[in-house]
Amino acid sequence: MARAAAAYYAGPDPFGRAGDFTTAPEISQAFGECLGLWAAVTWQAMGSPAPVVLAELGPGRGTLMADALRAIGEVMPAFRAALSVHLVETSPALRAAQALAVPDAQWHAGIEGLPAGPAIILANEFFDALPIRQFIRRADGWRERFVQDGRWQEQPPEAAPPLPEPAPEGTVLEHCAAALGIAAALAARGATLLALDYGPAEDGFGDSLQALAAHGRADPLAPPGSVDITAHVRFAALAAAARQSGAAVHGPLPMGLFLQRLGLMSRAAILARSNPRQAGLILSGAERLVAPEGMGRLFKALCLCHPGPTIPPGFEPA
Repeated sequence: MARAAAAYYAGPDPFGRAGDFTTAPEISQAFGECLGLWAAVTWQAMGSPAPVVLAELGPGRGTLMADALRAIGEVMPAFRAALSVHLVETSPALRAAQALAVPDAQWHAGIEGLPAGPAIILANEFFDALPIRQFIRRADGWRERFVQDGRWQEQPPEAAPPLPEPAPEGTVLEHCAAALGIAAALAARGATLLALDYGPAEDGFGDSLQALAAHGRADPLAPPGSVDITAHVRFAALAAAARQSGAAVHGPLPMGLFLQRLGLMSRAAILARSNPRQAGLILSGAERLVAPEGMGRLFKALCLCHPGPTIPPGFEPA
């Protein structure tokens, strides 16, 4: 899965109507603007440290960060002056696109390259692309599912995470060590992480591996690099890993509720009034992000941060 993802993102631009899928920043500029202002308020709650790192993991074309920085510069110029922009990206093609959108960014191959010190980190549809291991309960015990010569195979698991006993035959358990490691490492350094991705709020079982091509379902075993391969994010597992490393955890919340609390629909209405010819498209895009039947319920928002009395914006109790 890791090799297939690396090959995929090294290829042509996968985003937008001409690509394989569309992410929230491409659907509505209000998304990135709201996250930028979320980061600004969070920075104030941290005591307005300067300098401060503003980073994004898996930043796509750089659209989210560009929209966020524009909003920050307009509303809180002191934060814009204090921050340095860092993008965690391995794809040369996407780095080139990001350089056009965010010229003053610095790039890193992994989170270990981020500078020390206070940090606010955004991760939109990042964790779902990290490689998973998949375990299946058979009559004779647990087996690990893997790919060999383009076909599914199974073998006795080696160095496996804890697997539940007893478990019904056919039970599927997915484990993403990379995601848990990133959550734990960011928690240990005291960073604030806002993750928006798709998956269940509570840990569970089931095969969530999927592939997309041309905005439709595809075969995960298609030639590596030809389709986008993802799996559901296990938010409860991320939260547990962060807590074990000393972080406070807020959420997960349905993304639609989180964005509504940040004022996304109000911002979209303002954009629609200033662009009457595009008003319908602007409002329908924003509605897609918050509506339960769109992305609003399947996608979740999770914040990992330094323990303290302050609740991050959007995560206030109902």
